[in-house]
Amino acid sequence: MEASRPTDLSHYLGVFRRHWWVVLAATVLGLALGAAVTRALPRVYESTTSVLVQAVDQDANASGGRTKGAINLDTEAQLVGSGAVAAKATALLRSPESPIELAHNVSVEVPPNTTVLMIRYAASTPQDARAGSHAFAEAYLRNREESTRGVLDTKIRTLSLKIKQLTTSLTSINGRLAKAAAGSSERSNLESLRNNSQNQLNSLTGRLNELTTATVDAGSIISDAREPEEPVSPDAMLNIATGAMIGLLAGLALAFVRERFDRRVRSAADVRDRARIAVLAALDDRTTPHFEDVLQPYGPGGRIFNRLRNEVLASLNPGDQIIVVTGASRGSATTLVAANLAAALARTGSDVVLVGAHLPDSVVEAAPLARMLGVSATPGLSDLLAGRTGLGEVVQRTPRIPSLRVVTTGGAATAAGLMQSQRLRDTLDALRRQAAYVVVEAPSTSSSADAQGLASLADAAILAVELRRAKRPALIDAVEQLSRVGTPLLGAVVLPQLAGVPPRPAEEELPAVALTAPKITGLDDATQQINLPPVRPQRKGDGTEEVTAVIDLTPVTSKPSPKPAARPDDAK
Repeated sequence: MEASRPTDLSHYLGVFRRHWWVVLAATVLGLALGAAVTRALPRVYESTTSVLVQAVDQDANASGGRTKGAINLDTEAQLVGSGAVAAKATALLRSPESPIELAHNVSVEVPPNTTVLMIRYAASTPQDARAGSHAFAEAYLRNREESTRGVLDTKIRTLSLKIKQLTTSLTSINGRLAKAAAGSSERSNLESLRNNSQNQLNSLTGRLNELTTATVDAGSIISDAREPEEPVSPDAMLNIATGAMIGLLAGLALAFVRERFDRRVRSAADVRDRARIAVLAALDDRTTPHFEDVLQPYGPGGRIFNRLRNEVLASLNPGDQIIVVTGASRGSATTLVAANLAAALARTGSDVVLVGAHLPDSVVEAAPLARMLGVSATPGLSDLLAGRTGLGEVVQRTPRIPSLRVVTTGGAATAAGLMQSQRLRDTLDALRRQAAYVVVEAPSTSSSADAQGLASLADAAILAVELRRAKRPALIDAVEQLSRVGTPLLGAVVLPQLAGVPPRPAEEELPAVALTAPKITGLDDATQQINLPPVRPQRKGDGTEEVTAVIDLTPVTSKPSPKPAARPDDAK
């Protein structure tokens, strides 16, 4: 089971760094969508008319209202969008739209500490916006003036009726007063009643005069509407910024989703966090040595493997000699790490044997290790385990590092299953006695159980992890396989994804050469007539050509058995 995920900031930054193209693509897509929405939305223009509202007699402020003056501007703002005002504005605009539709385009703002209404009207063209704002302001003022005038007319009618009633009553009192006797109580009462009626009539007449002479001023337009130069909607900057933000958030979400479901190992931190093992060395594209540069000790890759050698030697216990290098995935990472580690150990002067235990499926796959170290691909370990050759014939000394010997994988394709044989154990025991260190290039733990079997015969193990090729479950399984056989796992070597082994360059086929046996002292001429078959020369790494043959001069007392033909790759 995978270990718990890290929660530090470096983990999240690593996710962003590995999936930056997803975040970038989502952000660009958000920008494009914001621009497309801006182009698709209809343009809306707004024009504003400022109206100064005058107080009239019927104006009253509600208890606890927001405005403190005689005019309740909150109520007046609601009246601007009322049906009566919208109907008058529709008539002024001569618009085919209904008053309700026009009222939806109106908005009113009341600036603080003023008696001003800011009447805004939104339309699809600047001309319609200006005309609509002015029409609603004009309609509001007319409606307010008509309402005020109607109230005044009602008051005038009421006062006129009351004055008429008082005048009739006063006429009746005067008639009765003329008939009353002087000094009588009736005359005194009638005089008092006439005085009261006269005073009321005078008061009502004064109020009526004020109402009939009053002028109605509901308000005025102090700033008329103008044609807007730019639309207020859509807001291009707002839409594009919103689209970019949405795209960025979506990209980050997609990045973390990919990280959650992506099981590939992408960094050395993944190896430490998931498998809980030490990273002995982490190579990148610049420091990873090429297959032909395995013997270069002073390059960037050579220096890293020299440090790896020092750490490995410091981690080994006294008497530990065999080191198994296996991988968490198929590929050439194991071969590269094992060869460079063996070369680094051999540069100290120790006798080192590199064993290619990753049995090939064909002779072609056996070539990389041989080509890296400049030795012959066959015979090798598979030929030894198959019983076709001996240990002395498969151990080859590298030409450039004398203390490094190599046992290639060989060319036998039928040696499967021999990694668990007793012959392999005996071979490793023999190499343990002959060399100071034995580095075994094992197959990956994900391809077969041979890596676990080889690790059980070794003193320590190193895991080669190829980024973007190794999977997290396979990495954890590799650590568990090695731990279950009790082999100490020193750590992991992390490499970038390798392109693979380069193809072998085409070589010129050299013509066969006829050999002549040398003259041997002590033998008669008949015995010395040895016929050698033609042998094809082999081109060496330094460009020279070499022809070798083996002549068996062992004395025989019986009829000799037929000897096999000389092989071109036999050492003299």
